[in-house]
Amino acid sequence: MDDLDAVTRLPDDFDGRVRLFPLPDLVLYPHAMQPLHIFEPRYCEMLGEALAGDHLIAMSTLTGGHSAGMLSEPRIAGTVCLGRIISHAEVEEGRHNLLLVGVRRARIVSELDAGRSFRMATVDVLDDIYPPAGATGRGQLKSDLLEAFGEVIPASVNSQQNLHDLMAGQMGLGPITDIISYTLPFTVEVKLRLLGDSDVDSRASELVRLLKSGSIDLQADAALESFDVGKNKQGFPPPFSLN
Repeated sequence: MDDLDAVTRLPDDFDGRVRLFPLPDLVLYPHAMQPLHIFEPRYCEMLGEALAGDHLIAMSTLTGGHSAGMLSEPRIAGTVCLGRIISHAEVEEGRHNLLLVGVRRARIVSELDAGRSFRMATVDVLDDIYPPAGATGRGQLKSDLLEAFGEVIPASVNSQQNLHDLMAGQMGLGPITDIISYTLPFTVEVKLRLLGDSDVDSRASELVRLLKSGSIDLQADAALESFDVGKNKQGFPPPFSLN
């Protein structure tokens, strides 16, 4: 098993129940790394349970309004990303920094009243689908995507070298689409649409369309100056989200 398989592998006893961590304007993807800063008591409880167990947290995205059930909790998107805690530090009492790596996309089946202070749900894991009909053209689709991506990322030596390494590497089209989708500052609606699409060819084609639409100009985007497509780093420590 290579490193990528190890990261995306779920525990053998995974039963579909997940801890939900809803945040506004954040969409996590498999293979992406997200720093988090946790201090609210309910999410500290969630973190403690995760660290004592499977190290998994499902990142969900607040979409506005309130749901009909679960005591009118804020509404969240139906597609989430399961993330694994790969680094954790208690920076002071009741405050924690952690680094989460996206593991798998999943669709919420129903929320649970599990007696916790934080929200939980049952989910169906969404495996990447590689349609047989697209097999012959997938290599060209990968090239088209990376070429379109290269036209909008900053022209720094590091960015272009990392892009070249990715083009020459063996990373599959699915992980590449997820890394690009996470890295680029699309709207939350677009990011959620890409997260919810388990058809790899469809995701890649949509990304090519978006990149070639002329509506995205990332040449001056400081967030991409240290872009590392191979390892998906943006410097460390990266900016921490707040709960």
